[in-house]
Amino acid sequence: MSDEEVIRRRLLIDGDGTGDDRRINVLLKSFMKWVHNTDVDNTLHERMLSQLAQCEFAQKKSRLVSNMSQEELKNYEALFNHIEVEIEEAKKDIEATKLELLEAKRIRKNRIEYDVLAKVINEQPDRLKTHTKLNTLHDELGSLKEKSEQLEHKLEMRRKQFHVLISSIHSLQGMLDEFDEEIMDVSLENYEEADVPMSPKDTI
Repeated sequence: MSDEEVIRRRLLIDGDGTGDDRRINVLLKSFMKWVHNTDVDNTLHERMLSQLAQCEFAQKKSRLVSNMSQEELKNYEALFNHIEVEIEEAKKDIEATKLELLEAKRIRKNRIEYDVLAKVINEQPDRLKTHTKLNTLHDELGSLKEKSEQLEHKLEMRRKQFHVLISSIHSLQGMLDEFDEEIMDVSLENYEEADVPMSPKDTI
């Protein structure tokens, strides 16, 4: 038998190490002594009963300790299972919290963008003012267009009048030229009839 097996058996017999092995050995020696002793020895018998009671008490104590250890082991196993369940639930909660965090970040980003857009929109005039201003500009544009057409019409009239004036000037110039030629012809005829030489001044 190996030393390890001897130690293991001693631990099993001795229980919690309170001397159970020694008590059994003492009881066994007393029993052997009492069997081989032919004289009636009540003292030895009482001592054996006392030792036997001590062994039974130690055995009951060991059994109770063993049962308590089994119960504690079951409790530990139940606690372990409960902790494992809580760990799994905690992992699920962490994953859910991560998703909620991502969603919260997305919502916060959207809110920031919405606030920026709202600020830009608030800086712009409202639709009624814009529509009123647009109508005013449209009316002004129509008025300017009408004025432009009137000015264009006046310009066209002035152009025609100027053309008529130019034509009249040309006609008048032609008439003056013809008049000058007729005067020159009359003057030449008069000088020729008078047989007077014409001076350069008269030819002008």
